[in-house]
Amino acid sequence: MKAFTIKDLENLSGIKAHTIRIWEQRYSFLKPQRTPTNIRYYTNQELKIILNISLLNKFGYKISHIASMTDTEIREKILALTNVEAQQERIVNDLIQAMVDLRLEEFEQILDNYILVRGIERTITHIIFPFLVRIGILWLTSHVNAAQEHIVTNIIRQKMIVGIEMSVSHVRLNKSVLLFLPESEFHELGLLFIHYLLKCRGVSVLYLGASVPLDDIEYVAKLKKPDYVFSHLTAISHSFNMEKFLQQLSKKVDHSSIIISGPVTCSYDGKLPPKVFFKRSLQELTEFITALQ
Repeated sequence: MKAFTIKDLENLSGIKAHTIRIWEQRYSFLKPQRTPTNIRYYTNQELKIILNISLLNKFGYKISHIASMTDTEIREKILALTNVEAQQERIVNDLIQAMVDLRLEEFEQILDNYILVRGIERTITHIIFPFLVRIGILWLTSHVNAAQEHIVTNIIRQKMIVGIEMSVSHVRLNKSVLLFLPESEFHELGLLFIHYLLKCRGVSVLYLGASVPLDDIEYVAKLKKPDYVFSHLTAISHSFNMEKFLQQLSKKVDHSSIIISGPVTCSYDGKLPPKVFFKRSLQELTEFITALQ
């Protein structure tokens, strides 16, 4: 990844493009280059600068004060932030910076350190998910190299699988959930997180994984009769028809309730078939899983 648009910087930093343009005019820390068609673009280094500046600005430092700091002073101020939210955001920023430079050992070490101190569930909810939300827009718009996406995704995937294997529940619920992703959906991290949450709470999980044909879902569902059939949709293909998918799935597993979560649900406003429920946020998702009895 060598170039970012101003919209990329807005999505990654939370600073509005209009504000970034004002900062460019008033201060010297951002010096975008321009394409032959006069469109701004920014380098990896400028991404790191805007992430650091936005963090300090968010947690009380005036932009005029930040602009007068050296790089060393900025980093010292960031490391000195004691607010828990600020510390979490700093770690997410560090992950983004390690990813764009392909400093993979550092990326993995950041995750390992947080897991050691906070555990896998807090790492997923406080660090991994915010990271994926912020970087996901680059993946969806192909503003990140596919190799970077695959490498980073696989590192996170390995951590989640280890967390699932190590999780132990002292309660056993008389509930079962079938987890899957439909055909052509390969973004598995959200589904693995759901697997982890369910297992920790004593729910029996049938994990089918990514890109599963509906006929296979029907076969397993009829044989095992799960209470819920669950899918987490992150980035479906252009040819994916949500209405058709929901109708077909509800017919094939008519004895189970169907739960659909993930970013894709936020943009769908069609009528849901009976026994189909959307969980459009992480809070809704975790509340549903916590309420299972």
